[in-house]
Amino acid sequence: MIESLLIANRGEIARRIIRTAKRLGIRSIAVYSEADEGMPFVAEADEAVCVGPANPALSYRNTEAILTAAKSTGAQAIHPGYGFLSENADFARTVEANGLVWVGPSADAITAMGDKINARNLMAEAGVPVAPGTHDPAATVEAAIEAAATIGYPVMVKAAAGGGGMGMAVANDEDGLRTEYDKVRAFAERMFGDGSVLIERYFPRVRHVEVQILGLADGRVVALSERECSVQRRNQKLVEEAPSPAVGPELRERFLAAAVKAGEAVGYRNAGTVECLLDPATGEFFFLEMNTRLQVEHPITELIHGIDLVEEQLRIASGEAPTFDPATVHATAGHAIELRINAEDPKRFLPGPGKVATWVEPSGEGVRVDSGYGPDTTVTPFYDSLMAKLILVGTDREDAIAKARTAVAGFEIVGPKNNLPFFAELLENAEFLSGDYDTGIVGRMREKPKKG
Repeated sequence: MIESLLIANRGEIARRIIRTAKRLGIRSIAVYSEADEGMPFVAEADEAVCVGPANPALSYRNTEAILTAAKSTGAQAIHPGYGFLSENADFARTVEANGLVWVGPSADAITAMGDKINARNLMAEAGVPVAPGTHDPAATVEAAIEAAATIGYPVMVKAAAGGGGMGMAVANDEDGLRTEYDKVRAFAERMFGDGSVLIERYFPRVRHVEVQILGLADGRVVALSERECSVQRRNQKLVEEAPSPAVGPELRERFLAAAVKAGEAVGYRNAGTVECLLDPATGEFFFLEMNTRLQVEHPITELIHGIDLVEEQLRIASGEAPTFDPATVHATAGHAIELRINAEDPKRFLPGPGKVATWVEPSGEGVRVDSGYGPDTTVTPFYDSLMAKLILVGTDREDAIAKARTAVAGFEIVGPKNNLPFFAELLENAEFLSGDYDTGIVGRMREKPKKG
């Protein structure tokens, strides 16, 4: 088993990984920026190394500084968490070339899934359903218009190298496509250094459902279960739940089988997530993308399966067998919900960083808080606005929602803006409570009432 682990990340995911490392007797090494010197994850690690200034390009994405920290502290392995360098194939290769263990999938798998067009084509070849769309980048706006004429409007215009809900726009007609194509291409070139654009069918009413997979050390790929991720703002998730209220036994089997095919198609190892769009009207689902890392929302899968996904990642990276029987891993118990507590206003979801004056976390049976902050810490504008994840598990969905209401009311944050009032509103929303909702739910909640 790995004996020393450097965590190339910050905040709540760094604390989360440190907790598992401590339980397993693994020495944990944190890296931090100058802006994060006083953060809880730095204090909780067995050792910590400053890798640069606040700008993530000079610290958390500074591969040379992170590798230097790993060597100077005697780290055996690097866990990238999510974001930053987690899906950087070049970094994964460099880590292994330096004799360190990469806690994640192979660089080849990251590369294969990092380009959305390549990923779509690979999945289609493997028999995984994909939405109608382009097989090659739409090199010009004319090519995009020609593709859209075949696919049918509305279409989604996507940055092929994008991720995390970034670099996406909807076009309802040719004029809209001309405008959005140029915007997405410019954004993609600026953010990802790759202006390749994909055109896909857009589903006005769709659910976002994903499947957690693990590529085991012995070469097998197992699918655990699905998560519902349809409560989103700006194509980015706010709430997740497992299992999905939209998925019954027969559909679940199809989801899991497709996810295993997806993993096998790229010889997947370690933790990954196969994201899909589900058409609730027809029961059809389509491959969206594969995230070649641990997901933000992994705790809800952990709670309904009774396993620690970070431990499983470390065991796989060490060449060891999982803690569970892969033949019975699909069995689940209860229902779990995760609420992403962000430093943003609850109406328009605009960032609102600041110093934390009061931080009181809820507790109780079925309540878990994975937080990156606490009293006297500061949410800076340099990083993602996620402050904490409030995770609830109940005997069923109704019980989990009831626990969520109580926990939201008992979570007190003073200082930075926060979206707890939004969750209090959502947990009383009839559409959400019914379980019959889609990715448009937040937009409908924020629609201004029509006059007259």
